[in-house]
Amino acid sequence: MWEAICLTLVATAGNNIGKVLQKKGTVILPPLSFKLKVIRAYALNRDWAVGFLMDILGAFLMLIALSQAPVSVIQPVSGCGLAILSVFSHFYLKEVMNAVDWMGITFAGMGTIGVGAGGEEQVASAISIFHLPWLAFIVAVLFVLLNMWLRIFRRHRREQEMMEYEVVEEIIYGLESGILFGMSSVVSKMGFLFMEQGFSRMLVPLCIGISMSCSGTGFFYQTRGLKHGRAIVVSTCAAVASIVSGVLAGMLVLGEKLPSAPAARLLLLLGWMLIIVGVVLLVSSARLVRLLPRRFRQLVPSGVGRNSGLKRSGSVHAKDTSPSAVIHAATLHHLISSPSKEKA
Repeated sequence: MWEAICLTLVATAGNNIGKVLQKKGTVILPPLSFKLKVIRAYALNRDWAVGFLMDILGAFLMLIALSQAPVSVIQPVSGCGLAILSVFSHFYLKEVMNAVDWMGITFAGMGTIGVGAGGEEQVASAISIFHLPWLAFIVAVLFVLLNMWLRIFRRHRREQEMMEYEVVEEIIYGLESGILFGMSSVVSKMGFLFMEQGFSRMLVPLCIGISMSCSGTGFFYQTRGLKHGRAIVVSTCAAVASIVSGVLAGMLVLGEKLPSAPAARLLLLLGWMLIIVGVVLLVSSARLVRLLPRRFRQLVPSGVGRNSGLKRSGSVHAKDTSPSAVIHAATLHHLISSPSKEKA
């Protein structure tokens, strides 16, 4: 169990740090295309190449972790990627972190320990190949309901002649992307379970392909939310929905169960809760600091490098963020704004 958790932490660190390095590299690169000159420029850019390799390695390690442990353990632990990214940004990008950031990192770390201590090895439950279309049907129903809610709200907004992007749209796009990220892990796990039960080995690459499609579609929905909405709301909803949907689908579809021992069950549930709280604190730390009374706010370093991106409008967030569930908006703002300041 601990081996799979360590693999997950390394994988999610590779995914998130890799995306930041790729974003840093693309600042001086032309838009990606299939032209040989452009591809060569990307390949020779050290930051982008290292970030790309870390991202691919992280995805590979995540598949190994999913083959060794339940989704209900792996998916919450993967939410700690934001904590790892924050530490990386603090020491590598020299970004200032406030007390709320460190609290979020501490909660995420304690939650990971709780999940590792409470999680237990499980005998693979027999699942039917019909679980795959059944899972697709459930996700489709959820998306129909969410999009109906979105259409009703947009119609109301047009009637009221409201032009600003509202929090309902940010929440819906965040939930949709998070659900797809969670389903990506579940479908990958289903492929390994099919292979263990003697189904055709072709189901493994099929499930991995569907998993990649879910991740890609999730990035698309999150990008739509980040285009005009606030990164704080969209990223928080995506991260929490990813963890919750992964855990629920793992238990309802894959037959994963809570530990039998009461102490282990309590540790696992507490670990889930601490990871979710830690992720929410990390994503919304700057806003929480601004809500503190002024005398307390002076005692907490605000982190100019991090918070400057949060003081801007939603349209700026769209340019400063990467379509990842866990990349901090201010981190990417730092990467983009630094070169422009140097040119000035």
